[in-house]
Amino acid sequence: MNSIGLCRSYLLNRITVRMCSYYEKCTNLEDMENYLSRTGVTMSKLDELSVVHVAGTKGKGSTSAMCESILRHHGFRTGFYSSPHLVAVRERVRLDGRVISEDMFAKYFHDVHQRLEDTQKFEGDMPKYFAFLTVMAYNIFLKEKVDVAIVEVGIGGLVDYTNILRKVPVVGITALGLDHTSILGNTLQEIAASKAGIMKRGCEAYTVQQPNEAMDVLIQYADSLKCPLTVVPDYDLYSFETSQKARLPVELTAYRTNASLAIQLAHAWMRKKHENKKNSMNGVHNGLITSKMVVELPPSTCQGLGKCQWPGRYQVINADYAKFYLDGAHTKESMEICAQWFSDNNRSPNRILLFSATGDRNAEVLLQPLKCLNFTKVYFVTPTAYKETNQNNDNYSLVEQEELISRCKAYKQIWNKTLRSTSEVAVMECVSSALVNIKQTQGALGTPSVLITGSLHLVGAALSILDPCLNKSYCS
Repeated sequence: MNSIGLCRSYLLNRITVRMCSYYEKCTNLEDMENYLSRTGVTMSKLDELSVVHVAGTKGKGSTSAMCESILRHHGFRTGFYSSPHLVAVRERVRLDGRVISEDMFAKYFHDVHQRLEDTQKFEGDMPKYFAFLTVMAYNIFLKEKVDVAIVEVGIGGLVDYTNILRKVPVVGITALGLDHTSILGNTLQEIAASKAGIMKRGCEAYTVQQPNEAMDVLIQYADSLKCPLTVVPDYDLYSFETSQKARLPVELTAYRTNASLAIQLAHAWMRKKHENKKNSMNGVHNGLITSKMVVELPPSTCQGLGKCQWPGRYQVINADYAKFYLDGAHTKESMEICAQWFSDNNRSPNRILLFSATGDRNAEVLLQPLKCLNFTKVYFVTPTAYKETNQNNDNYSLVEQEELISRCKAYKQIWNKTLRSTSEVAVMECVSSALVNIKQTQGALGTPSVLITGSLHLVGAALSILDPCLNKSYCS
C-alpha cells in the first residue's frame, strides 16, 4: 500500500473508532429488523426489494426525484420514499410518481400499526415517527410489487433507519457539507463516513465532485467493500439520441449536477437488472459488475428529467397580487444557490422575503446570502399556514407558538443588527397573515416578487395556501 493509501486507511480508522464510540448505544438497525419482522417482513423478504439508495447533504431529494422519474419513463413500476413532507405526511410515499391516496395510506397505516401493536412486548416497544413511516414504506413497496424503490436517507446514512437494507445494487451520494453536526460530527470526514455507510459490498456507488477530505473517506470506504465508486460527469458532457436536449425545470449548476447523478443512478440500475436477467437465463452466477457510465441519453431519460415534479424546490407560482418563488434551503450552500436562482429569475424592484428556519439551524449563516438581494420588506414568520392549528396540521402541531414567535424575533434582531439591512422587517405569527399583509400593502413599486425560503415546513405551509389543489394533482 502506498503512502496515500496508508494515510487514507489511518484517517478512516480514526473516524470509524470515533463513530463507533458515538453510535455504540444506537440500536436503530437492530430496532428496524425487529419492527419489520413483527409486520411480517423478514430480512430475506426485504432482500427481494430492489433499491436505489441516496444519501447526501444537499440535493438528495431532487436527485432521488429525477432518478425515480427517469426509471418510470423507462416503463418500470417505481416506489419512492422521501422526507420531509410539505403538506401531508403521505407525500413521503409514492407509487409510480404519485403520492399514495388517503385511503391507501390509511389502510397500510392501520395494518402496520395493528401488527406492531399485537406483537408489542412492553410499554414503549413501538417505533417512533420516522421509523414507523420507514417500516410502512417498505411494506407498501413489497406488497405493491414495485420493480424498484428509490429510497432517500433521512439523516446521515450509517445508522439511518432506511439503512436496514442489506442488498442494494446502486447507491448515490450527493454533495456533502456541514449539516446535522450534533448528530453526524463536526468535520466533513465524519459526515462523509456517515453517508458512506449506505455502501454495500458489491454495489455500484456514484457521487459528485466532493471536497478532497470528504472524497478521501468515500474512496476508502468503497475500496474496503470492493464497491466501484464513480464520480459522475459534468452535465454538459451528455449527448442526446434525438436533436432535442432534455429541458430541466431549472438550469442551475447544482441542479444540473444532481441531474447527472440521477442519470447515472437510473442507468446503473437498469444495466444491472438487464445483466442479472441475462446471466440468470444463461445459468451464469452474477458477480461484481464493473461500473459503466452512460453519456448518450435516450428519449425516455430526457422525458424523465424534463417532467420531474418536485414541489417546493425552485418552484414559481403566479398569483394576482404577487409572484412567488419557493425553495426549501436549509444549509449555507443551498441558500447561496437559492439566492442566485431568485436573483437570476426576477427583475422586480419590489422584492419581499418570507423566512423561517428550524431550531438547530444557524439563522445568521442562512440569512447572510440573502442580504444582497435588496428586499424592500422582510417577514420572519412561523412555519404554520394559519394561526389556529388542528388535527390536520402535520407540521409543528406540537411546538408551542410562543417559541416559534421568539425565534422569529431573534431572526429580526440578526437581520437588523448583525446584517445591518435597511429592509422593513415584520414578525408574523403565520403565513396567511404575511400573505394578507402583502396583498393589502402593494405600493408604487409594482407587483412584488416574493421569495419563500428556509424551512421546508414554511414552504409547505405556504403551498397549502397558494396551491390548494396540490393534494389533488400531485398527491392523488
